[in-house]
Amino acid sequence: MKLFLVDDHPVVRAGIAALVGGEPDMEIVGEAATSHDAVRGIALREPDVVLMDLQLGDGPDGVETTRLVRALPHAPQVLVLTTYETDADIVRAIDAGATGYVLKACPPDELFQAIKAAARGETVLSPKVATRMMRRMRDPGPALTPREIEILELLAKGAGNKEIARALFITEATVKTHLVHVYGKLGVDTRTAAVTVAVERGLIRL
Repeated sequence: MKLFLVDDHPVVRAGIAALVGGEPDMEIVGEAATSHDAVRGIALREPDVVLMDLQLGDGPDGVETTRLVRALPHAPQVLVLTTYETDADIVRAIDAGATGYVLKACPPDELFQAIKAAARGETVLSPKVATRMMRRMRDPGPALTPREIEILELLAKGAGNKEIARALFITEATVKTHLVHVYGKLGVDTRTAAVTVAVERGLIRL
């Protein structure tokens, strides 16, 4: 089974490579720290499974890279391997085409089983991630749109209406309309409260 590692931390890549190196049926055929290098290397090496982190420094993140990888002619399965476990991260990754979502804190045996399941095209989630998703399904609450999530993420960074409008190429009036909807869905009436509730619910991360 051919694997490709995508992570912007060399030490993490070395650690994963060392773990996988002890498995007789797994082989690391390439690794990358950026989205551009990942897509190029994966297209060239044609691995069976890509282990994808979500944070890749500057440039496209792991979610966008997953989308690009899954669009390749001989697309491999993508298994997200990350420290992030917010609802927004999980949903975005799966929507982008990830076969599974595993946390870096998982035991080696769990990682190996996840890799093998991903190679078979099976959906695989870490127990902690699966619990979050089950809770989300049981009590989804009013769903925020992708645009509303983007606005919340910018709010969390301290952006004002004018900065949000500029970043998203929309008008300030549109930003205000979105904020009204966000406040209503989250049951809050201030920007700070909206960010606090969004973080508590795992909709965004700080």
